[in-house]
Amino acid sequence: MIANRGYDAYARNKIMTASPAELTLMLYEGAIKFCNIAIVAIEEKNVEKAHNNITKVENIISEFLSTLDHKYEVARDFENVYNYIMDRLVEANLKKDKEILEEVLSHLRTMRDTWKEVMGQNKAAKAE
Repeated sequence: MIANRGYDAYARNKIMTASPAELTLMLYEGAIKFCNIAIVAIEEKNVEKAHNNITKVENIISEFLSTLDHKYEVARDFENVYNYIMDRLVEANLKKDKEILEEVLSHLRTMRDTWKEVMGQNKAAKAE
């Protein structure tokens, strides 16, 4: 129990001190984690666990949608991708379809990796 409190304090501190870019990366990582858990839950026929974790991914995608800055043209592209992912998540949750979740997982990993690359480029540009 005490170890959990220490970890919780560490996790809270990590979130509170993270930059917006780092928070976005954490959200992508969380979505990937919950998607993986949902896939395993479907394999194990644990419907409730699958539902709960798909819902967590949906919540993260909803957060991404709500924070898009539409003054930039690229926001429309992100909105389309996030809406597509959300539609696939709803379908996966209704059908408890592992293949759909694997597709979503692939998209999330690509977006996470792209985000990491952009973060690295921005860091390098600031160092110059």
